[in-house]
Amino acid sequence: MTLGDDDYRALAAFRTELRRFLAFSEQAARAAGLTPQQHQMLLAVRGHAGPGPAAVSDVAEALLLRRHSATELVNRAAEAGLVERTADADDARRTLVVLTARGAAVLAGLSELHQGELARLRAVVRGLDG
Repeated sequence: MTLGDDDYRALAAFRTELRRFLAFSEQAARAAGLTPQQHQMLLAVRGHAGPGPAAVSDVAEALLLRRHSATELVNRAAEAGLVERTADADDARRTLVVLTARGAAVLAGLSELHQGELARLRAVVRGLDG
């Protein structure tokens, strides 16, 4: 497949829109009193698709972090009152992570903001396809 000028323009526009979305997301997290990584971590915990609560290893996988980095992130979030850590009753080596009421409330507010930005991004991406 040979790419033409329109293909390169579409790819460049898509990358620009991704950067805009990420910049929006980072600014929204900071405005809510979180670091961008804390926001991503809260979303990974709340959006965990597995059975039961997310483990620190699930957070690491979702955020493309090493386990020790995810552990540090979870520890800081726990100190900030955003999440609670508990030992897995079936495997004491695993630490489970759940949102606190405060963490859930902050995430809900950020997620509402992001829905509007996602709608804008979807419209832009659809326009790039045709």
